[in-house]
Amino acid sequence: MFSRAWVRRAITAIAVIAVLAVPLGFDEYTNQNLARIGVFAVAVLGLNVVMGYTGQVSLGQIFFVGVGAYVTAYGATHGWNIGVVLVASILIPGVIGLLVALAAARLGGLAIAMLTLALPIVGVPLAKRLSDYTGGSQGLSSAFSSAPEWSGLYNDQWQLYVVLVVGGAVFLLTRNLVRGKYGRAFAIVKSNEAVAASMGISPYRYKVLAFTVASLIGGVSGFLYMAVVQFTSPETLSLGHSVTLLASMVIGGSASIVGSLLGGAYYVLAPQLANHVDPNTTELLQGALLLLVLFLLPGGLVSLPRVIARKLRRNRPTGGADRQQSSSGAPARGRKAVEEAPTMSGIPTGRPE
Repeated sequence: MFSRAWVRRAITAIAVIAVLAVPLGFDEYTNQNLARIGVFAVAVLGLNVVMGYTGQVSLGQIFFVGVGAYVTAYGATHGWNIGVVLVASILIPGVIGLLVALAAARLGGLAIAMLTLALPIVGVPLAKRLSDYTGGSQGLSSAFSSAPEWSGLYNDQWQLYVVLVVGGAVFLLTRNLVRGKYGRAFAIVKSNEAVAASMGISPYRYKVLAFTVASLIGGVSGFLYMAVVQFTSPETLSLGHSVTLLASMVIGGSASIVGSLLGGAYYVLAPQLANHVDPNTTELLQGALLLLVLFLLPGGLVSLPRVIARKLRRNRPTGGADRQQSSSGAPARGRKAVEEAPTMSGIPTGRPE
């Protein structure tokens, strides 16, 4: 039979081909929505690195998304090479994030929350004042992501491909990061900083690392935002978007790659659905949805399969009829299973009571 590794590779290849075929099978409106979901899924992913995996409180992730969008718009309108634009839109938010992290990582709890909260609060008036670079209150627009003629694609299809390729690369790199030694260090720091320090893991260093990585990912999201939306203004950095981004991470699922995708879908689709129900109560309906998910699924939407599986196991028959058999039957087999279990699992559990 085929090895499990071969099967996993085949499934991965089929999934990649299916994803790459998605832009060709939908209309313009659907492709634009999917592209926006990808943009904000990347933003939620960055927030998940710093909050979900490392346990820091950050309310300023939208600031780095906005900086990345502004750098992209400025570079594209001034004729920069698109590769240079992409690198600059990642590095500049990353450098700013590093500088903030060097101070923020020494803080904790409410203090770090207030420091990161100041980023979008300061960012909006700052973007209005630096009108030579940001366009002031009018913002900046740039249509650098039109489909090239050789591709034979429509603009919406090309933009979705850009999001799939760039965003997919970010998700893959982040997955490798959080599942490797850095991810294990993040988890220990999140669990107990004193224990981490006793193991030779510097909580300060890994907090700075997580915050900087989140800033870099925010810059990527800003680049993709300009590729899809093609316009940015001070409103992009607003506190309201920051709170919605945080709610999206919670609803999708904290410390989860798939949860970041679900969070991006919530960020884009929830306002549309609420507006379709009643335009006058959009925010109220979004708040009610947040409370409903938190009440029913504290682990976010990503925990839904586990919750369903747990309920199904509870509803299965317990086998009570078998326990009522004669003493020469099930009890003897039960004792034998208890005695053999440690040997089969390879984990010494001591003498059975």
